[in-house]
Amino acid sequence: MTVPDGGLAPPLQQSSISPPAVELVPLREALAMGSEAWSALQAASPTPNPFMSWAWHRSWADTATPGEVESSRAFVLRSSAGQVTGLFPLRPHRTRFRRVPVRTLGWAIGDLGCPDHLDLLASHHADIEALVPRLDRLSWDAILLDNVAEHAPNLDRLCVACERRGWSVHRLPTSRCPYLALPDSWTAYLSQLSSGRRRGLRRGERVLRREHRVVVTDYGGERFEEGWRCLRDLHLKRWGDAGHLATPLMAQLHQRFASLLPPRGTVWLASLDLDGRPAAAWYGFAVGDTVYYYQSGWDPRCGRRSVGSALTAMMIRRAIEQGYRVFDFLRGEERYKQTWTGLARTCYQLVILRSGWRGAALRWLDRVARLRSTLLRTLSWLAWVGYALMDAA
Repeated sequence: MTVPDGGLAPPLQQSSISPPAVELVPLREALAMGSEAWSALQAASPTPNPFMSWAWHRSWADTATPGEVESSRAFVLRSSAGQVTGLFPLRPHRTRFRRVPVRTLGWAIGDLGCPDHLDLLASHHADIEALVPRLDRLSWDAILLDNVAEHAPNLDRLCVACERRGWSVHRLPTSRCPYLALPDSWTAYLSQLSSGRRRGLRRGERVLRREHRVVVTDYGGERFEEGWRCLRDLHLKRWGDAGHLATPLMAQLHQRFASLLPPRGTVWLASLDLDGRPAAAWYGFAVGDTVYYYQSGWDPRCGRRSVGSALTAMMIRRAIEQGYRVFDFLRGEERYKQTWTGLARTCYQLVILRSGWRGAALRWLDRVARLRSTLLRTLSWLAWVGYALMDAA
């Protein structure tokens, strides 16, 4: 059953035969169910986030190669009444695991755009265990799900069911995502900072406003393309070709994503203008109770004015004043993030290896690799202790 993108599927006909509990459909068919169906699952999910949304998957499908899109599938979980209770978008591909070529299943969206905090999109009453026998019918050696959220209860339920079937399951930490737990007021946030950091923020904004005409320009709706050009130009000035936004592919992904998000206050794209010229730009999005800080850029000629830090402070203050509870810096523990917060969540790679002789071989290789990694860390720590003791002597 296919409907136009963004449309609603027609009501299911009553039948004496219950629909199947789990269907495997092309990803395009799952997307054709429309944003409302996906949004309903997000609202019922214990871990909603923008990267599991219909808008992100639709944007990825419009940006990825035709081969990637055509090979992508989605498990659709339904209740006995035919209601959609879960979606699990997957894509088969070949890669190397522990230096051995393997057939794997991973997220359909892969790592394009650096999605974080992923979990299986499902309501709390979805029969996630029913996925396992359907997964067992597919051809794969390993399921590798990257960027899994620290708190991923739906995937935890899937892991329990996989272990009951005799499959090996474990998580490997891959990245850290700093975040702020936002208080009720900007003053309360400032009180959490060191006195030096607090004085620096206040003095920086005061100097900017004394020496320049300071304006924050928001690029919502029809001005998104203008704002994106501003962001990209300042990002490239700061980071050059190594910048995350250097490729046209990223602009295409985010322009599409921003156009599909709800119009009121969801996309945060702004510049800090000094005397009529953009000096810094900031891009993120708000979903649920969280503002996600995605990317920024600034003119190095204004570096001594700390314009990037000043604009980030304004965005944090805006998030607090609008009642958001979390300000998420997403993956990466860059030093500038650590000036704002000491909190961070871990993202993981979820590794599932099936039973059988090939699975046993992969489990043995995986165990050896992890033991080797542990041994190297232990030896490194012992060497550090030895050097410290020699210095003390």
